[in-house]
Amino acid sequence: MLALFRKEINSFLSSLIGYMVIAVFLLINGMFLWVFPTEFNILDFGYANLDGLFILAPFVFLFLVPAVTMRSFADEFKSGTIEMLLTKPLTDMQIILAKYFAGLALVLFSLVPTALYYLSVYRLGMPTGNLDSGGIVGAYIGLFFLGAVFVAIGIFSSSTTNNQILAFILAVVLSGFAYIGFEFIYSLSWFGSIDLFIKQLGISAHYSSISRGVIDTRDLLYFFSLIALFLSFTKLSLASRKW
Repeated sequence: MLALFRKEINSFLSSLIGYMVIAVFLLINGMFLWVFPTEFNILDFGYANLDGLFILAPFVFLFLVPAVTMRSFADEFKSGTIEMLLTKPLTDMQIILAKYFAGLALVLFSLVPTALYYLSVYRLGMPTGNLDSGGIVGAYIGLFFLGAVFVAIGIFSSSTTNNQILAFILAVVLSGFAYIGFEFIYSLSWFGSIDLFIKQLGISAHYSSISRGVIDTRDLLYFFSLIALFLSFTKLSLASRKW
């Protein structure tokens, strides 16, 4: 499993894919936070915080993570190497986890450089360091778990087809619905007394909760459960190809 994980990481870093994902993530967020005259611009806003990053980053991840994961199984199916991979002394779940953790590592790699944004805002505060560091740490944790869920959804989507474009589209649709779909349904007020329960089914509610700096075990359980659910779906998808 470790060898497969290293192979996946090397495939990301030996090509432009991994570097492009990190560069695009930093570029888009950096332009909105520091250059474009929008409501997210830190210098124009006049208040030292990173709220803009944690509002923008999920939507950037919504497209970049599927772009990374779309080839994880789809490419194996198309090239025919999946048969050779399945003959290795690895269980289906070990193969899935190796690919999952490789995708998760790339998410982590893209988040680490944003520490420069934190240091910049820290220095810009009046007085220096006048910002809610606890809330920012919580928001980073929430953003990491959000990316972790998107990776699990992307891996599942890739396991359902040998077409990378279809895998990308499916991952974007599923991730988008999981993130903001339930917020939209909740706002329609069709469900009466259970509308708050509907809202809690979506990622956005739990991401917002953690982003306030409060690490609630219910939010963590939600993220772990959603990740486990889609990895289980991936296992079923691989198993169905053996029937």
